Amino acid sequence: MFQSGIIHVMPNATKIIIAVILAVVSGLLATTVLTDSRHSMLVGIIVLLVTLWTNEGLSLGVVSLLPLMLFPSFDVLSLKSTSSYYANPVIFLFLGGFMLAIAVQKTGLHQFLAQAMMPKSARTARSIIFPLGLVAAVLSSLLSNTTTALLLLPVAIFLSDERVFQARFVLAIAYGASIGGIMTPIGTPPNLILMGFLESQGLPSIAFVKWMFLTMPLAILMLAIMPWVLSLGLPKEHGEFAIHGEKPHMTAEQRKLAWVLVLLGGLLLLNSRIEPWYPGLGMDDKMIMLGFGLLMFVPGMSFLSWEDTRRIPYEIIFLFGAGFSIAGALVDSGLAQVIAQSLEAFAQFHAFFLILVIAALITFSTEITSNTALVSLAVPIIYSLGQLAETSTVLILMVATICGSYAFMLPIATPPNAIAMSSGALRVKEMMTLGLVFNLIGITLVTLTAWSFWRWFL
Repeated sequence: MFQSGIIHVMPNATKIIIAVILAVVSGLLATTVLTDSRHSMLVGIIVLLVTLWTNEGLSLGVVSLLPLMLFPSFDVLSLKSTSSYYANPVIFLFLGGFMLAIAVQKTGLHQFLAQAMMPKSARTARSIIFPLGLVAAVLSSLLSNTTTALLLLPVAIFLSDERVFQARFVLAIAYGASIGGIMTPIGTPPNLILMGFLESQGLPSIAFVKWMFLTMPLAILMLAIMPWVLSLGLPKEHGEFAIHGEKPHMTAEQRKLAWVLVLLGGLLLLNSRIEPWYPGLGMDDKMIMLGFGLLMFVPGMSFLSWEDTRRIPYEIIFLFGAGFSIAGALVDSGLAQVIAQSLEAFAQFHAFFLILVIAALITFSTEITSNTALVSLAVPIIYSLGQLAETSTVLILMVATICGSYAFMLPIATPPNAIAMSSGALRVKEMMTLGLVFNLIGITLVTLTAWSFWRWFL
């Protein structure tokens, strides 16, 4: 027993040691180019966190709580400042969404949705992955990609009892939601951040219909490629999935919950601003989601009891707190400004290569922090860079914004990625391997689309 315990423990211990060594080496190397010791410390801590997230030396939740210890200990951020990021209002949107997703699972509504969404002729994983991604993409262009991923996740899990299939199906939901979220200005928060920034700087806004005209071809290409990549390594023979059973009938409880979700979708849609034609209802989406989540407990609804909240994946909530704290530390320490200054040299690049560099830089940078936080940080930096470059500032801002949503490797990168990880069917290594392929495809397609299409209209 003792020997088997040692064998079980040692791999994780080795992973932790490797992460510490990489962090120390990165911090020391950073001192050769960074004069502020806080910057070098921050680089080392970020390398430590990313390494532990990817090699799973510690559990996801434990790693996500480390900034609360490390940032104050190494004088990067105070404990008060760091802890405030773990109460970011966006986190309460997730909390409400998780409550709704648990209600969907508890009532079995996801079983009915799976039957309605999936083609009866589907016999292979690829034929399941495409409609899952397509439905997620369409919904996330109207609702937020976060809401879409939360509501569809139970459907993906229900479709198969085998983890290998479940992992690809939840990725289809996550990647489909991210791919479709860029199709409208309201699909994902980074889009709204860009629209708000353009308005604040007096730059020409991008009309709703024009945005869709520009982004639709890119989204369609990504959706067409997605099933082929996600089916790599899966059995090619026909399989039996949950859609092949007898068609279920919707119960009274499922019908009641379905109407609640329709009301939620309608309210979120009505609350979305479509400038300059429609100002929205002026409500906060985060309050709406949390309010509908709490509605699940109210007498008359009673879909959930407090005991059901034990199923909420709190490690994902901690994960986003960590992402927001990293972004805050980058700004507070001044490292973000140093990065902006170092990018000025790229302004002299040919326009095509500048677009490529921005696409790659934002895509891979987003992997270590939330896309909302990164785009908030990156848009002013890219705008400053655009003032020095011989290309359209709005064009490169658009590239940066879209690539903020097209990061597929790590759970912290985008809300749909984190939601997929919360399913328990997916390992970080799987997301990282397949996500790297999608990152490279996304960088390539965004660059080619921007150069051959967007630059004529922006």
